[in-house]
Amino acid sequence: MSQSVFKPNTIFSPDARVTPESSSELANFFQETAALTKRLVIQLQRRPSTLIAGIVQPFMWLVLFGALFYKAPQGLFGDEMNYAQFLAPGIIVFTAFSGALNAGLPVMFDREFGFLNRLLVAPLSTRYSIVAASTVYIMGLTLIQTAVIIGASALLGAGLPSLIGLAAIALVVFLIVLSVTALSLGLAFALPGHIELIAVIFVTNLPLLFASTALAPLDFMADWLQVVASLNPLTYAIEPIRYLYTHSAWSLQSIVITTPWAGLNFATVLGILLGFSAIALTLIQPLLKRRLG
Repeated sequence: MSQSVFKPNTIFSPDARVTPESSSELANFFQETAALTKRLVIQLQRRPSTLIAGIVQPFMWLVLFGALFYKAPQGLFGDEMNYAQFLAPGIIVFTAFSGALNAGLPVMFDREFGFLNRLLVAPLSTRYSIVAASTVYIMGLTLIQTAVIIGASALLGAGLPSLIGLAAIALVVFLIVLSVTALSLGLAFALPGHIELIAVIFVTNLPLLFASTALAPLDFMADWLQVVASLNPLTYAIEPIRYLYTHSAWSLQSIVITTPWAGLNFATVLGILLGFSAIALTLIQPLLKRRLG
């Protein structure tokens, strides 16, 4: 790794100017992030059960829930939608969410085993490469899982969105994973140990799943749950993907979700997801500065 002296906030300062020195530090940042990401990939190669479970579990959800609603009345979820098309977006987003929520575990274990302390005293150009590597790693895993789910759901009758639609799905998944990964990494530095982090994951996971539109549309829910689901960020990731599955012709002005108070178009939903990511990144900044600075 680079032997340059750590200079906090050099790369991420809003007043930073592009100079030969800053360009070198930026190159060092990418080099360090790549090296730390490679370490996580090597760990995955040695213990591939994480990736296998992350692929097998959503596939089982698709098969079992598809069989559960196999004889549902025609048109139950809309005239142009079968349950495979309805379910696939929910499984995509929930799988991405679950993986991102677990992003803090490797960092927490590094804390507990002392490896993080070694990184903190290493001559890194910026210690933000530690969290950047975890983010890149989770993004890579999520893209693999998303591709498998899309392929499996196509075989089960959901079909495939257009190429532009697939790119839009990747963007939506990226935004939800970025925000949840940031929160998970923040918890990894804030909580005392992995037991507490795992407890937060268990308490958060299923309630957010059932309080979203992953398994049922909004109009199937009780009034109070409709309000809760309309405030759930997962719903704002699920509904645009669901729209892409059923509409080959779409635009940023297409209404993709109807909440109890308003109908929201694709651009507005992307803005909400972007805002959620910005809030998550802002919330963890003071903690990262205190822990990594």
